[in-house]
Amino acid sequence: MDAAAWDERYTDEQLVWGSDPNRWVVAELAALTPSTALDLASGEGRNAIWLASEGWSVTAIDFSAVAVDRARGLADEVAKRSGRDLDITWRVEDVTTAEVTQSAYDAVLVSYLQLPAYERRGAMRTAARALAPGGVLLVVAHDTSNLTDGYGGPQDAEVLYSAADVEEDLQDYLTSGSLVIERSGRVAREIETDDGPVIAWDLLVRLKGRDIHKGEVTFG
Repeated sequence: MDAAAWDERYTDEQLVWGSDPNRWVVAELAALTPSTALDLASGEGRNAIWLASEGWSVTAIDFSAVAVDRARGLADEVAKRSGRDLDITWRVEDVTTAEVTQSAYDAVLVSYLQLPAYERRGAMRTAARALAPGGVLLVVAHDTSNLTDGYGGPQDAEVLYSAADVEEDLQDYLTSGSLVIERSGRVAREIETDDGPVIAWDLLVRLKGRDIHKGEVTFG
């Protein structure tokens, strides 16, 4: 789907993804000390807003202008309820070609960016370039196996991928030691339906930027 198609989808429905942050994002990033964060493919802003509510200074990028407008509105509502401003810079850009400041962010998030491999690879490398030494890069998406073994998600195999695919996209960063794998694999996400609980399979890859000041050059 292109930006126009996503604009139409976001126009037709109310909060396609809901307002609560993704459970894996909360589980993996909640313990970090708030600093600067980049949310690539931020959609309606649920994760960016949660990060900002936790004290992060967030840059959120998505190619759907409608989604970004909706995210701004939701952020304003959250700010009014909480009585404090949220530090979020919203940008309408394609994450596969977006310009980002190198090594500028202590947390970089790529959440459910479902693209064909040749486009996905560019976005992953943008995320890696943006990560500061010692920072955390978190990738969460619908896993390839969800098509046959899980529930929901895209039904197009071309836009599904695995943790191993993410590692391959970033292989030169891993080989050089610029990135270190902290967690990589498939995780089960339970969903409640009218017929009872079902399982959706997600990939989750958490990487850490090498902290040159601490001499972290080994894999872990």
